[in-house]
Amino acid sequence: MFVLAKFQDVVKINPSLYKNDLQSSIIDLLNKKLANKVILNVGLCIVLFDLLNVGDSFIFPGEGGHHTKIEYRFVVFRPFMNELITGKIKGCNEEGIQVTLSFFDDIQIPASCLQHPSRFDEEEQVWIWEYEIESEKHSLYMDIGQKIKFRVVSESFMETSPDIKTTESKSVPENKVPYLLIGSINEPGLGVLEWWTGK
Repeated sequence: MFVLAKFQDVVKINPSLYKNDLQSSIIDLLNKKLANKVILNVGLCIVLFDLLNVGDSFIFPGEGGHHTKIEYRFVVFRPFMNELITGKIKGCNEEGIQVTLSFFDDIQIPASCLQHPSRFDEEEQVWIWEYEIESEKHSLYMDIGQKIKFRVVSESFMETSPDIKTTESKSVPENKVPYLLIGSINEPGLGVLEWWTGK
């Protein structure tokens, strides 16, 4: 679920930070810059893991701060394909189920990836698996807040930088999700944990 991603960067240390240790200043700046940010085709950055290399610092003419070239590793949330993850149901609609991991909410389980046969209850706004055993049907609900185990089947990254044309036309940009996971529960042992454990 978590991987280490290697980066290179140049950080600027302002004079107000000169009183602090150089490495501490770099660590604080990197965490402020990247923590909880999605890097295209990398994943969701969580926290700095370590500094691999801190180069020489340079002060450019007319500037008070110094620039330092660094190499570092960041802990990144990016599950591998077919990984099993347990989260909580955050919401349901006709298109499927939204799952949250508390620190990451952009997980969708489409209707086609639910157990079959499942139906959406408009009144209660929940999905129901109509499980049949010995010619008897049982309605197994997928309620908001329940723990759910799913398999990661795909991911998508989207560029969310401001669009010049959109800015000029002053139209409201649609909400883009920078990193989206698609899950599936259409197999034995997956879905709401209570179905399989009774807890």
